[in-house]
Amino acid sequence: MTPKNTYILGIESSCDDTAAAVIHNGVVLSNVVATQEIHKQYGGVVPELASRAHQQNIVPVVQLALRKANIDKKQLNAIAFTRGPGLMGSLLVGTSFSKSLAMGLEIPLIDVNHMQAHILAHFIKAEEQSTPNFPFLALTISGGHTQIVKVTSFFEMEVIGQTLDDAVGEAFDKSAKLLGLPYPGGPLIDKYAQLGNPKAFKFPKPKVKPLDFSFSGLKTAVLYFVERNTKDNPTFIKENLNDICASLQFTIVDYLMDKLKNAVKETGINEVAIGGGVSANSGIRNALLVAEKNLGWKVHIPKLEYCTDNAAMIAIVGELKYQQQLFAKNDVVAKARMKF
Repeated sequence: MTPKNTYILGIESSCDDTAAAVIHNGVVLSNVVATQEIHKQYGGVVPELASRAHQQNIVPVVQLALRKANIDKKQLNAIAFTRGPGLMGSLLVGTSFSKSLAMGLEIPLIDVNHMQAHILAHFIKAEEQSTPNFPFLALTISGGHTQIVKVTSFFEMEVIGQTLDDAVGEAFDKSAKLLGLPYPGGPLIDKYAQLGNPKAFKFPKPKVKPLDFSFSGLKTAVLYFVERNTKDNPTFIKENLNDICASLQFTIVDYLMDKLKNAVKETGINEVAIGGGVSANSGIRNALLVAEKNLGWKVHIPKLEYCTDNAAMIAIVGELKYQQQLFAKNDVVAKARMKF
């Protein structure tokens, strides 16, 4: 039997954010994230620097999460941590810390798949977000992943469509870099897109299987677009930045929606949830709300704080696994690549 009052500490360290959260019976008591600013100097995440920063941040972040939750570490029922996928050096910090803490407190250790956590974040109890009913479709969109997942139960998930090359978040960031925008460029494209004309310029949508994605060709198209237009007019990007961003975002969002529509048609499931960093994008959020109104879908959009990497989503998976006594052994190891 599991206790009625369950306190789970979640630890997330898959990339460049060190995060810790405490969840109590599905309710988030604290959700602390330490963002590593150093990577902006390099235009992307530097794995070695990320792992070093995790080592510096993890103890104070966990302490702050416990303090904000107003509990003592001895009240914890289990430690949940991100096992993968992610950067190996970063994952090792979170894994080692979690194993040591669980051993010291003599409580269960729970390993979590980062991508499953993005999906199951919808089961955090919060007024601002709704809980999906099984089965549902999940679109996981981030800097490292683009997938359509059929979710039958908490831990029964099947990837039915995925990117054949680059992830959508990478397409946003690399395109932003070509436009001279600083890292991370995805949120900036979203910002400028809201001020521009989405039909001003036309970008290609790659042709692949109905449920799969491809973004490498789009990045190449943006490169050629920039080179062609700045050759005769060096200030072209500056003069048209809002329209370029709006057109690019429109193309990407429309492409994502095309694939979702195909998935709904193929599976007969019209309950759709999104997760991952790119699910914070206003374009995809608005497109889903339009689909809900016009196509009769039931749409689930997470709170912004549960879109990007965070530990609350790790903690909720930890709680769900704790209820089923799905514990990890202490010899569990981090995995840079993990399937559902």
